Amino acid sequence: MSLIKHAETELKISGLLDKDSDYNGMLGEATLELIKVFAGQDHSGMSASIVSNLFDKLSRYKPLCPLTLKDEEWMEIGEDKFQNKRNSAVFKDGKDGKPYYIDAFVKIAKFPDGHTSGWSGSVELEGGKSVNRCYIKDVKNMPIVKIEIDAKYYGEKGSDWEFVPIEESRLDELRKYYDLEINIAD
Repeated sequence: MSLIKHAETELKISGLLDKDSDYNGMLGEATLELIKVFAGQDHSGMSASIVSNLFDKLSRYKPLCPLTLKDEEWMEIGEDKFQNKRNSAVFKDGKDGKPYYIDAFVKIAKFPDGHTSGWSGSVELEGGKSVNRCYIKDVKNMPIVKIEIDAKYYGEKGSDWEFVPIEESRLDELRKYYDLEINIAD
């Protein structure tokens, strides 16, 4: 079976070409268009893998090599606030500020019923502290670290929940790659 036929079959089975699917079938059509271009390039297995990986990174606005943090990589987005042009999740305060990565971690919440969910945002620590920023130690090593947190239910039906502050030791993996700024609640 050709790659195009495989893609058409999978897109049809999943309903992504249907007019009543998200975006009226346009997602499936756009994907099929990309598959046709890719198939027309006549890649070998090795070059297909490389091109797929490059396309994946570039289509998600990810850099292909480490950031340089040189002046030309930054744009001022507010009064003395800068954002990296190559990785939009990297910021610094002031022209000579230390860069920090807002996507340095994702919280993975474990709920009492066994399900898990992940998202970004601040991490609450014991003692009323929280992680404010993750300053980059090495631009060649900026992984997204998973931090497990616990959730507990409360309320009459147990439908409301809150996150349990974690011990700072759960940040050890994050500290390998980033210098952390920890705030104490007022």
